[in-house]
Amino acid sequence: MRSRAIWLFLFALLIAGGAALLAYRMMTRLQQPQQVAAESNTAPVVVAAVKIPFAQKIEANQLKVVNWPKDLIPQGVFNDPAKVIGKVATQTIVPNEPVLDERVVEHLGGSTLSAFIERSKRAVSIRVNDVTGVGGFVFPGNQVDVIEAPQEGPSRLLLENIKVLAVDQEASPDKDKPGIVKAVTLQLSPEQAQTLVKAAQSNSLHLALRNPLDDNLVGRPQPPQATATPPAKETPPVKAQTVKPRRTLTIVRGDQVSIYELP
Repeated sequence: MRSRAIWLFLFALLIAGGAALLAYRMMTRLQQPQQVAAESNTAPVVVAAVKIPFAQKIEANQLKVVNWPKDLIPQGVFNDPAKVIGKVATQTIVPNEPVLDERVVEHLGGSTLSAFIERSKRAVSIRVNDVTGVGGFVFPGNQVDVIEAPQEGPSRLLLENIKVLAVDQEASPDKDKPGIVKAVTLQLSPEQAQTLVKAAQSNSLHLALRNPLDDNLVGRPQPPQATATPPAKETPPVKAQTVKPRRTLTIVRGDQVSIYELP
């Protein structure tokens, strides 16, 4: 009797296990098409695994790959971490934020600031103080005008809409607290760099902070052009008139003198 109960228990256990296995297989078959459909609507995207600070060289342990909905993928993303490792972040990237091409730059050595300079541009620093530096409210990433103030004569607009690369030794665009600075580094073309250096040798330079949405250019005042003098007209030579000698006859009668012109 006891052995029979044992056999019934084992048989019931076998039936229950088979039913559970059958139910698992059925659920797997039902979920598999949904899983395949979900995977077909996503694509791998490289995101930040941790906070990546500004100007930091990106390492492998700071990145991860996640599946991102294809219709929500922003432009300029990476799908392979190897294409991001070694680049420098141009701004702070928060965790789980996609790494975009416009937020990283190549770093081939030297200071990280050199990686932020646009091609064909140069970085030039000028001295400023609490007045010429707009009271310390000029931050990296701002646009400024440079005004030349000579010791004698009126001031003039020297350069317009110039990007600020760094303030003192701070190049992070996340800076938002004003402070008294001693130097500002500007991004210039080679021609603008020569103009700025030449003006800084003898004149005082002031910065004028621009609205970031203002891209209008006033233009440097041009020196007055000399008016061309029309060529003088040649005066025809005056013909010399021939003076014929006069022949006269003088007659004296006492105290009277008479002069007669002869033909």
